[in-house]
Amino acid sequence: MHRTGLVADPRVKKHETGYDHPEQTARFSAILNRLEWTGLVPDMVRLPSRMATDDELALAHTRDYIALVETEVAAHRSHLSTGDTDICPDSATAARLASGCVLSAVDAVFSREVENAFCIVRPPGHHASTAMGMGFCLFNNIAVAARYARHKQAAERVLIVDWDVHHGNGTQDIFYQDGKVLFFSTHQSPWYPGTGEHSETGEGAGAGMIINCPFSAGSGRAEIMGAFREQLLPAAAAFQPDLVLISAGFDSRINDPLGHFRLTDVDFRDLTAILLDLAGKFCGGRVVSVLEGGYNLEGLALASEAHVRALMGDA
Repeated sequence: MHRTGLVADPRVKKHETGYDHPEQTARFSAILNRLEWTGLVPDMVRLPSRMATDDELALAHTRDYIALVETEVAAHRSHLSTGDTDICPDSATAARLASGCVLSAVDAVFSREVENAFCIVRPPGHHASTAMGMGFCLFNNIAVAARYARHKQAAERVLIVDWDVHHGNGTQDIFYQDGKVLFFSTHQSPWYPGTGEHSETGEGAGAGMIINCPFSAGSGRAEIMGAFREQLLPAAAAFQPDLVLISAGFDSRINDPLGHFRLTDVDFRDLTAILLDLAGKFCGGRVVSVLEGGYNLEGLALASEAHVRALMGDA
């Protein structure tokens, strides 16, 4: 059994989007309730939560954008002006908490308090770019974590694996010219947000550090598993990451209302196992998984359980 951390702060439920919104507060409860009902939570290490500071958010975002989020939330706007993201008076607090929870998990895997961790956070983050929130996202939790790991911990090279059905355009944009972060994404195409073509591979220092694997609607285990084995594993072996971060979007599961992939719970278990094996070879097993999408509440809960069981070595 691996020592697996769990960071889940119910205050992220204060980001209210309405009961009929896909990215609703019930997503948090569905996952945590499932992990508690199956008896997994007592065997996990509960990690402390905290809010990300301005300096930490500025590792991936401009200070003007951080101020814009705070200003528009304080003005009681219903939508962020930069993109399709609903907000409420507590949205900035929840978004800071989401990023801060992931940073807490990064600290825990580097201190060896845990080997890996799962972060049940919202709002999600992978569509948020340096100066623009969109696609339900305010701050890019995983991008902030990658930069934090490089600046505050001993992570020279960070691998981000995004299996959300939607392309993580914000994460790609932030690291497109970085050179120290390898970004690998499987996603439906054509689909929102319309990015993530094979030809998008990075520029400058980041040339070749972006690996996009777009697949058509109806794709499932064969396509995604094939991309992991044939494209991710050789690239990761050459890169030799010091930390593996997962943008864990479970909207790539079969029967999700916002995607048309056909991954199953067993598939998420097996994809997780591949990443754990990779991390065991190159970075002492350090893996931090961060919730992104997933909008069928029952499917989200079941896929998260399979993912966590694999993280714990209980698959």
